[in-house]
Amino acid sequence: MRAVPTILHLDMDAFFAAAEQASKPSLRGKPVVVGGLGPRGVVATASYEARRFGVHSAMPMGQARRLAPNAAYLVPRFAFYRAISGQVMELLGSLSPLVEPLSLDEAFVDLEAGGLAEDSAGARAVGERLRRDILATTGLTGSVGLAGSKMLAKIASEEAKPDGLVLIEPGTERELLGPRSVRIIPGVGPATGEHLRRAGITTVAEVVEAGEDELVRLLGRAHGAGLYRMALGRDDRPVVAERDTKSVSVEDTFDVDLHDRLRIRLEVERLAERCVARLRGSGHSGRTIVLKVRRYDFSTLTRSETLRGPTDDPVVVREAAGRLLDLVDTTGGVRLLGVGVSGLADYTQEDLFAQAEAEAGHAEPVRDESAESSPADEPVAAPPTATETAERRWAPGHDVRHAVHGAGWVQGSGLGRVTVRFEEPGSEPGRVRTFSVDDPDLEPSDPLPLVPGGATGAAA
Repeated sequence: MRAVPTILHLDMDAFFAAAEQASKPSLRGKPVVVGGLGPRGVVATASYEARRFGVHSAMPMGQARRLAPNAAYLVPRFAFYRAISGQVMELLGSLSPLVEPLSLDEAFVDLEAGGLAEDSAGARAVGERLRRDILATTGLTGSVGLAGSKMLAKIASEEAKPDGLVLIEPGTERELLGPRSVRIIPGVGPATGEHLRRAGITTVAEVVEAGEDELVRLLGRAHGAGLYRMALGRDDRPVVAERDTKSVSVEDTFDVDLHDRLRIRLEVERLAERCVARLRGSGHSGRTIVLKVRRYDFSTLTRSETLRGPTDDPVVVREAAGRLLDLVDTTGGVRLLGVGVSGLADYTQEDLFAQAEAEAGHAEPVRDESAESSPADEPVAAPPTATETAERRWAPGHDVRHAVHGAGWVQGSGLGRVTVRFEEPGSEPGRVRTFSVDDPDLEPSDPLPLVPGGATGAAA
């Protein structure tokens, strides 16, 4: 723990949705949901207006539509978000040589390494200046947490949301953490939280009161000892620059072993959706799908399948994980399941077109050539019509330009028509017009900068 709050955590506010609102004047102050729009799509980000209806990230898109039927639902523009993220990371890099990005919209910064903050007042001044610079450069807001450790800096930035700054003075950690839910501690997920609740431990103060020996008895040596240190506010993890992400994964441990094969398959599909949401949030796609199964006897099996190319398509990941599950014997019971993606790459234009096609219900999932199949038993899909092919170009939320009406964005398409709202980041809310999907005067376009003179990404 440091004596001065020189670890800064930045978290951009509702990043994807905020970027869409900033670029589309007609959506400002209105509920916006960004994610996969197909029947099995998930929410990547929801604006604060949409969150008031209960919509949140990783929620099935169908559920989000039921909660907020009048929200704007948009397909992600990852190249656009990456361009903005690059501007933010450049600002962070000007503060310190030690910047640890966690995703496109989140990072730790070691201000001590940059020599910018000798005391709390200096750290606060740096944080406030950073927030002003981000707003001036990108037109978006970010929340800043400052503390003497990474855990507390992240807690502080969460407290600061939206568009604020919270500084936790070293020495006040125990007082701050004591009454909070144990779930606030990193590594305490739903299963661990429930396990502790059954033992009568629900707050951080009760974790400390239980003592390290009891936590080790309940959770095991590594997890129990680590939880006790965190509850005391002891977190010495350094800020690591240029962290190389090699894989993205999620896993769940179940309080009661799962035996029902259908339940196990549903859990694998749910984990695959969460894994893809995290994969997209990190700005990557991947080639290798990995399934992890820990059985009733604590034996752990992993199975993997490598695709022909990188993907961030939830349908592809879900079906690959399902095929891998078929290779594992689960009859004795399963206590842990995990799904991961490795062989990571940056998003490619081909990835995004494949994603859009899958979400529109047109694309077939990628199949591994080594998987057993019977071509004679599989129906052959009819080739798409010219109208269907044209409509795939017009994803809701994506940028277009018309030879007469200028820049705009797609509100929706179908039945051979595409509806466009013509407006720009700095304009008033614009008018809506409808065209044929093959109108020669309408074409996809690169995003416009949110701030005059700012950078943009390639068309997503």
